[in-house]
Amino acid sequence: MGRKLDLSGLTDDEAEHVLQVVQRDFSLRKKEEERLSEMKQKLDEEGNKCSILSKQQKFNEHCCIRCCSPFTFLINSKRQCQDCKYNICKNCSSYQKKDKAWLCNVCQQAR
Repeated sequence: MGRKLDLSGLTDDEAEHVLQVVQRDFSLRKKEEERLSEMKQKLDEEGNKCSILSKQQKFNEHCCIRCCSPFTFLINSKRQCQDCKYNICKNCSSYQKKDKAWLCNVCQQAR
């Protein structure tokens, strides 16, 4: 980046096309930055929620830290997220075959 292009050898149509491509690139980069910023904000909010809930005595022993649904023996058993170490339910997690471990949806997004 930072290099200047010499567009003097291009026709007006070619220069206009290059300008359109560059403008489209800037637009896409801006949208991607906004998307990533929004995702980071959501992850931060989720982390704050988990921090508050985890301070409640034994909350995470009985309920999913992500959706707050209670754990049951057969229907909604608890799993531990490999990254954050919180207990999570099946709906809020996915099994990572590569790591042979469960990850909560938030930690998977953060990865």
